[in-house]
Amino acid sequence: MQQRKLGTDGPSVGAIGLGCMSFAGAYGKIEEAEAHKTLAAALDLGVTHLDTALIYGGGVSESYIGSFIKDHPNRFTIATKGGIITKPVRRHDNTEASLREQLEGSLKRLGVEHVDLYYIHRRQPEIPIEDVMATMVKFKEEGKIGGIGLSEIAPYTLRRAVAVHPVMAVQNEYSLWTRLPELGLLQACAELGTTFVSFSSVGRGIFADTMPVIDELSQGDFRRSNPRFQEPNYSANKAIVAKFNAYARSQGMSPATMANAWVLQKGDHVIAIPGTRSPEHLAENAAAADTVLSQEQLAEIDLLLPVGFAYGDRYSDEQSVGPERYC
Repeated sequence: MQQRKLGTDGPSVGAIGLGCMSFAGAYGKIEEAEAHKTLAAALDLGVTHLDTALIYGGGVSESYIGSFIKDHPNRFTIATKGGIITKPVRRHDNTEASLREQLEGSLKRLGVEHVDLYYIHRRQPEIPIEDVMATMVKFKEEGKIGGIGLSEIAPYTLRRAVAVHPVMAVQNEYSLWTRLPELGLLQACAELGTTFVSFSSVGRGIFADTMPVIDELSQGDFRRSNPRFQEPNYSANKAIVAKFNAYARSQGMSPATMANAWVLQKGDHVIAIPGTRSPEHLAENAAAADTVLSQEQLAEIDLLLPVGFAYGDRYSDEQSVGPERYC
């Protein structure tokens, strides 16, 4: 698989990684054995970068990864995240004491003493990013983390953070139907030597071979309360995306492969971490790393899915608490 670096001096990883939120039941219940089957497939496919977080099932995702890598050590580059507290009510906490406690818990569940990349999952606005970076630098100096990451931030926060210490990666949502990073964040990452990590690059399943059927989703599925998957928005979105999906198949690839390949061609500093619990879907995602779209194909995609085509916001009001806004 094509390799790309995390930051300027971090490890090289497959251009397509694996987002492991699906291991925590966000899109339906999953057993440990099923997660392990997907992780084994990742090794076979050359998918070497795993992305997880404390809040993914309250540590379930990390635990599933930890039990797998116990028997497959040193095969993956692992990133996890902290900064969000879910109980008794959801809030953001970027204090040193809280981040340290969260990081220690993550390391324990993963069964490692060091994680390659550690993100601030959401910024706590009351704490200057410079202070948060100072905390993260301590973790790095102590050997607990290899690199510093920030998630769902604006370009101005990245610039302030990099003034303190290099940032290895910024992770924001980016796909054919979520284009905000093009308005400054992709460019800032390229300028500052920070890898841009695209999550939900398959649009939470909208660019899969079979689009989600809302009535068949589990009650806890994230998409049930997401504006783009609610009517009348969802019917409008399906009608538009169906044309793209048909085009991808006419070009000899799955819609997921084409959607991920489109993301990767936005810059050599970009990697994608589509989430799945299916080895078959993982293979479709992984194929994008070695797929180069022609200028003619890119032009046709622009016609089928013009900027801003999606009906509905990417998050509900409740879901949108935390991501920084800009532009």
